[in-house]
Amino acid sequence: MKLSIVIVNYNVKYFLEQCLLSVIKASRGTDTEILVVDNNSSDGSVDYIRSRFPSVTVIANKDNPGFSKANNQAIAIAKGEYVLILNPDTVVAEDTFDICIGFMESHAEAGALGVKMIDGKGNFLPESKRALPTPEVAFYKMFGLSAIFPKSRRFGKYHLSYLSDGDTNPVDILSGAFMFFRKKVLDEIGYFDEAFFMYGEDIDLSYRVLLAGYKNYYLADTTIIHYKGESTKKGSLNYVRVFYQAMIIFARKHFASAGAGLFSFLINMAVVFRALVTVALNLLSSSYLMLVDALLSFGAIYYVIHFWAGNIKNAQGYYPPIFIGVVVPAYILIWIVTSYFSSSYEKPYRITPIFRGVAVGTLVIAALYGFLPEEWRFSRAIILLGAICTGLVMLITRLAHNVLRHQQLSFEKVDNNRVIAVGSVSSLPRVRAILQVVSPSSELVSEINTVQTSTNTKNTIALFKAKEVIFCSDVLSYKDIIAQIVSLGHDYDYKILNDGADTLIGSNSKNQAGDLYAADINLHLSRPITRRQKRLFDLTVCIFMLPLLPVLIFMVGNIGGFLNAWIQVLVGKKTWVGYWTPDASSVKGLPVIKPGVIHHAIQFAADQPDSADVHKLNYLYARHYSVSDDLNVLIKNVSALGK
Repeated sequence: MKLSIVIVNYNVKYFLEQCLLSVIKASRGTDTEILVVDNNSSDGSVDYIRSRFPSVTVIANKDNPGFSKANNQAIAIAKGEYVLILNPDTVVAEDTFDICIGFMESHAEAGALGVKMIDGKGNFLPESKRALPTPEVAFYKMFGLSAIFPKSRRFGKYHLSYLSDGDTNPVDILSGAFMFFRKKVLDEIGYFDEAFFMYGEDIDLSYRVLLAGYKNYYLADTTIIHYKGESTKKGSLNYVRVFYQAMIIFARKHFASAGAGLFSFLINMAVVFRALVTVALNLLSSSYLMLVDALLSFGAIYYVIHFWAGNIKNAQGYYPPIFIGVVVPAYILIWIVTSYFSSSYEKPYRITPIFRGVAVGTLVIAALYGFLPEEWRFSRAIILLGAICTGLVMLITRLAHNVLRHQQLSFEKVDNNRVIAVGSVSSLPRVRAILQVVSPSSELVSEINTVQTSTNTKNTIALFKAKEVIFCSDVLSYKDIIAQIVSLGHDYDYKILNDGADTLIGSNSKNQAGDLYAADINLHLSRPITRRQKRLFDLTVCIFMLPLLPVLIFMVGNIGGFLNAWIQVLVGKKTWVGYWTPDASSVKGLPVIKPGVIHHAIQFAADQPDSADVHKLNYLYARHYSVSDDLNVLIKNVSALGK
């Protein structure tokens, strides 16, 4: 056998499906085996892949042993002369394997190679070629010098950024997303070091190839897509911690003790530095609009307070400093938080979530108002006027955003996403059907049912002012799709409709998870917005229960059970209404939510349907979820809250 392809999967079954479709096309004419190791996915990956690709060997782990161990399980039984380690969130070209095999057979000194990788927007991924992360090289990388001086042979070593992306060169380190090995080299040097759970294992194995006297190559003659970010969030604190801890393991293993100590010290400094930078950037990117809203709201309310005191109360000092300095900011914080959970900070901005969030915040403030000491109850009128001011401020800031970013005032027009599709007569209706179900705001403005060059596609994009291009793989080869994405550039979003699949897959950022449009997973509860609304509902109910406690205690009977449930919901360990879960199979493949105090079908619990029916009921709850449904279940089953 010529080639064994090893793919480790964890909860990305549709990306894996696309990867396998491209791999199967690239394997034609080559004696190949495909080995998929699933690390206990909860999205139904194993059953789906076994039924969809019966020729693929699936190893289903009952836990998640990590990337290294999972790869080793497959490498141990691989029969190929060559072994390819491939990420599930990749797309290979039809000639990728032939080019790799041809290069290896003409370069006897090559022990392994990697290829040119781009993200879903067509941007070159610099980790396609890297140098050994010595303490010096790592220092330049971790403290940003490699980014400031990318063409410097000293500072740009980490990603070898001084070498052309279009030239094949020997390199030190390959990316774990695509590592093409001679099997005999792996048998000689050993497989992945299982001390690395995730990250660093590719650096370690690449370095051991060099230590054994072989060369690693960056091969620029073929390009693949890597939807970087699908399995992890590069901007998260957890990534910073895990990645740099992996670097420490590598240093202790391969550098002298003194060098490893210095490296560990630098790594720990870098972890703190990068953590602070990450926190600052995350807060800045996600909270700047909240800060603007808060400051403008405070300014508007401050003006209203002085106007009200001077013209209505006829006493400029009517409201004490503690009211202006403490109570008003607390009101604004509540309005901001409830507006956040109401999705008013989600793009594209809409009017309804703004006023819904402010209205809920006003109700929360009104509920809390009655519990304040008498000397803190300054003015109900200011609460109402403050709510109006905050709502108007949020509306104005979003209108300003639309004018500056989109040169238009209309919320509806900003929400409109113009799409063109390149496909066959038979595939274009599938594109329309999927978009209608999962992205109704997208407008398919042009359909190209013949293969066109990227120049023609770009002209069509310009003509219709489209923002997104969907490529159908029944007309275009994966190689053509990759070439068009590179040619068109990163100004547009791209998705692929795979032959025989009803999913649109792409990625709009190298730092974020890939985008997935699938008609069969259009579940409201799978949306972060909806889950935040559910959490806001839980908190609002907890607050409104406070003045009703004497009545509720009488209704629920079990006071201890009710209070325990109330606390669990308040701290986020439970939700008031959850899935009906007699066993794990009834929630398999559904969005994960907190356990419910009561379940959504509690009125039917006495019927005890089988597991399949319970799964269907849970699926319908997740698909059609709304806050009003939870409220309805809660009102009808108050007596069950203490059980």
